[in-house]
Amino acid sequence: MNVHVGQQASRSLTVTPEHVATFAELSGDYNPLHFDEQFAGGTKFGRLVAQGGLTTGLLHALVAMDMPGPGTVFLSQNWKFTAPVYIGDTITAEAEIVSVHATKPVTELRVVIRRQDGVVVLEGEAWCYTFTPAGAAG
Repeated sequence: MNVHVGQQASRSLTVTPEHVATFAELSGDYNPLHFDEQFAGGTKFGRLVAQGGLTTGLLHALVAMDMPGPGTVFLSQNWKFTAPVYIGDTITAEAEIVSVHATKPVTELRVVIRRQDGVVVLEGEAWCYTFTPAGAAG
């Protein structure tokens, strides 16, 4: 595992109605906040919002594909949602490695996700473990 403290990565996604519908099919989350414009319009959100799982899913992709990279899974997450993600928003997940375990393929990340307008929609930390197939160089 070739990672170091201070290393950073980011990944972006523009949230579409198709993403929201597909996530609902996969998860069963058909909350009217995501599908009923009249319902969502009557809440403090004012319009349709994406499921939180779509937002956090971007972090799953970032750690598994970008940093620490392939073979990586979350051990734990501690984050909070700080603002809504609306359908049509482009969100960017950013992660920074804040610690690397001395003897295990474990990293601690600081994470943040922002909308295109710069508003932070999620912030927190996560611990990750990177699996390497037997015989592979690590």
